[in-house]
Amino acid sequence: MIRKIVSIAVLLLVLIFSVSFNGKSAKLTTIQKETIEINTDIPVYNFNELEPLLYIHNNKTVIVNFWAMWCAPCVKELPYLQAYANNNPDVELLLVSLDFPKDIETKLKPFLKKNNIKAKVVLLDDPDANAWIDKIDPNWSGALPFSIIFNSKKRTFHERTFESLDDLALEVNNSINK
Repeated sequence: MIRKIVSIAVLLLVLIFSVSFNGKSAKLTTIQKETIEINTDIPVYNFNELEPLLYIHNNKTVIVNFWAMWCAPCVKELPYLQAYANNNPDVELLLVSLDFPKDIETKLKPFLKKNNIKAKVVLLDDPDANAWIDKIDPNWSGALPFSIIFNSKKRTFHERTFESLDDLALEVNNSINK
């Protein structure tokens, strides 16, 4: 009788462990799939293809940030931009990379994954920078990082690095509520 009870207890323990590990495995697989799907497709645009994205008209505040992996101040502010977008569902963040198209698979995607950047990323590949920089903002020198913050009522340009999440939040608030 005792052997039968011990056998049943062992069988139950094996079943419980099996079910609990399978549940964790399924959760992990779901998380991995979500992570893999982020920025798997990074479109490459010339300026004419990018330009409509700079004038999105909806009820959201939009932050468009021009950056590159080789730009240290850009890399420094990316976590603040991503955190702000994560904490503000009414904000849409578009990251416009000025890196080389040949580096998308080998450098850009691994960089985004490593830094947990989930915002939409597009790559601008247009050699006539002198023409498109002036179309974005005639006062922009071309230095990075550069951000446009806008909503349906107001548009502001920022040729500077956001130094913290609070700095970015203050700038967004001042930009759209003045």
